Amino acid sequence: MDSKTSILQGAAGMFLRYGIKSVTMDDISRELGISKKTLYQHVENKADLIEQTMQTHIDDEKNMIAQIRETADDAIHEIVILARHITQVLREMPAGLTYDLQKYYRKCWEIMDAYNRTHVYGVIKDNIERGIDQGVYREDVNPDIVAKLYVGKTSIITDEDIFPLRNYKKDTLFKQYISYHLHGIASTKGLKLLSKHMKE
Repeated sequence: MDSKTSILQGAAGMFLRYGIKSVTMDDISRELGISKKTLYQHVENKADLIEQTMQTHIDDEKNMIAQIRETADDAIHEIVILARHITQVLREMPAGLTYDLQKYYRKCWEIMDAYNRTHVYGVIKDNIERGIDQGVYREDVNPDIVAKLYVGKTSIITDEDIFPLRNYKKDTLFKQYISYHLHGIASTKGLKLLSKHMKE
């Protein structure tokens, strides 16, 4: 593992444990046992560090999603496995992370938003088309429209004005959302498969 990868992984771990806003560059250099001079050889500033950490996270997520899509038995199984993975990610995410990104690191938030609007949209659209071909989703479902609704509703889940963290857990919200999504598009055959996969 090279120095930059080690820095990005270490910083990501600290952001997840303590939140983005509270972690300083001094904290990171001290935690990683490196000088600030060494740290600044790899990143320009804290915003650049967060941006690079987020991009690494997005790349890792793309690889994980690709693996899940290759191994899933069917379209519904794919969404169930993806949901379990995302639920785990949400459990590890500190309170206020989304708010901090939106307020203090807007460029990073826009990178994540673009990822959702392009890559996640494409994954969901492909999944819906696959599910229709397999007969596990209804034939009258429009893949483009439903995929865009999926992405749009995801942003609502992370909106802390609508779902304040003091009242709602992110992983609970996402579980309800996935159940809502699948029950809305699944055929009779798909609903039976959903019940089977949920028990596995």
